[in-house]
Amino acid sequence: MKGIVTRKRVMMALEILFNFLLPWTVYHFSKPHIGEIHAIMASAAPPIVWSLVEFARHRRVDAISVMVLGGIALSLAGFALGGSPKLLLMRESLVTGLIGFIFIVSALIRRPLIYVLASASLKRQSAEDSAEFESYRHQPGFRRVMTVMTIVWGIGLVVETAVRSVLVFSLPVGRFLIVGPIVGYVTIGLLMLWTFLYGRSAEKAGLLEG
Repeated sequence: MKGIVTRKRVMMALEILFNFLLPWTVYHFSKPHIGEIHAIMASAAPPIVWSLVEFARHRRVDAISVMVLGGIALSLAGFALGGSPKLLLMRESLVTGLIGFIFIVSALIRRPLIYVLASASLKRQSAEDSAEFESYRHQPGFRRVMTVMTIVWGIGLVVETAVRSVLVFSLPVGRFLIVGPIVGYVTIGLLMLWTFLYGRSAEKAGLLEG
């Protein structure tokens, strides 16, 4: 048990290093030599490395990695089209906002992404838990809970995009490289906490039973 806790702490420290400290360090020390735009592009290298390491460890790409890698892809496209430093910093924000919009649309067309993602995750982990989860899919209360969760996540991600957009044009580049990821992690943390509390409340209220 102690070994597991220690390993989790080490991985958390490495995640902070690669997603917070190293991007700022790379930007700060490379800017005088290669210019602001190229320094911003270079600062994306540590998150890319971290995403690849996580993929190698788990053989899957998580939602945060998708947002980071998708944002970096947008950065490359923006750079090719002559994007400004501020627009390059919008990389993860644009992907996050798009994902939030997709969440909302999926709920409106009655295919809530929370259900789709949870179902796929359970299928990888446990056939028994997956079968139990699937048995609820036709119950009105369960569908309503999945829809509410999906809409809240969608709105949360869109709001995060709006906040980060304001910060991009309000803060110096170096400071945003620290503050931007914090906003993202806080948003995801709050959404996960809300999801847990709402799910437990819905279960106690019997909403998952019909």
